Amino acid sequence: MNSAWQLQEAKNKFSEVVEQALNNGPQQITRHGRKTAVVLSFGEYQKIRGQKGTITDFFRNCPVHDIAFERAHDYPRQVEL
Repeated sequence: MNSAWQLQEAKNKFSEVVEQALNNGPQQITRHGRKTAVVLSFGEYQKIRGQKGTITDFFRNCPVHDIAFERAHDYPRQVEL
C-alpha cells in the first residue's frame, strides 16, 4: 500500500494509483521530491467540495453572524492617466 508516488511511477502505474485511491484513500504525487498533486476517489472529492460551499454559505454559517459591516461613502480618488 503506497500513498506517495513519484510522478514517473504514477504515470507508469496510473491504474494502480487510482485503485489505491479508491481502496486506501488519497495518493500523493511527488515531482523532484516535492509534493505536487493528489489523486483521490470521486467520493472523497465530493466530500471536500460539499464542505467548501460558496462565500455566501460561509457567512451564513459563520458563528459570528451579527457583525455589522459599513461601507465607506468616500468618493473615489482622482487618477491621472
